[in-house]
Amino acid sequence: MASSSDSWVKEYNEAVKLADDISGMISERSLFPASGPETQRHSSAIRRKITILGTRLDSLQSLLSKLPGKQPKSEKEMNRRKEMLETLRSKVNQMASTLNMSNFANRDSLLGPERKPDAMTRTVGLDNNGLVGLQRQIMKEQDVGLEKLEETVQSTKHIALAVNEELDLHTRLIDDLDQHVDVTDSRLRRVQKNLAVLNKRTKGGCSCLCMLLSVIVVVVLVVVIWLLV
Repeated sequence: MASSSDSWVKEYNEAVKLADDISGMISERSLFPASGPETQRHSSAIRRKITILGTRLDSLQSLLSKLPGKQPKSEKEMNRRKEMLETLRSKVNQMASTLNMSNFANRDSLLGPERKPDAMTRTVGLDNNGLVGLQRQIMKEQDVGLEKLEETVQSTKHIALAVNEELDLHTRLIDDLDQHVDVTDSRLRRVQKNLAVLNKRTKGGCSCLCMLLSVIVVVVLVVVIWLLV
């Protein structure tokens, strides 16, 4: 059993937690409408996390290949960890296919821990015909590598398109926000204008009322003086 201080186990547990988080987000897709800004933003967030999880799995694979030298493990423990990693990678590939990230799994075979024997070692004991055959085999392997590289480039392009899609979404949201701010500012100006007119009318009405009261007071005083005389 691995100790609690095992860095590989810590990395693996974090990857499992991220995978569970992604699985929950995928389940929540049914709560969103078929299309719209919120749906696009949610899908882009899932794609981002799947890409991050793929990078973590590559890191786990690299750490696992270095464990025998740094932290010797039994063959049974190494096989157990390989199975754990392969199971998690299979789960991630399934989640990626759910979001049409069809080229995501191709990066595994290109970036995996597979090691090819050294070219000089492969030529030992070969005659001229053997060397020619080896050269042809190496050329075929290079062709296969180039094809895998092309698939990886396409996968990277897909990720770039997803990022660009999210940027476009944010741009549209900002434009909508600007439009709402302009409308609110226009309404606020109209309200301020109406308040100024009302204030002006109120001041004019007060002046007329004061003059009317003054006239009434003068008339009352004249009547009182006339009665007294």
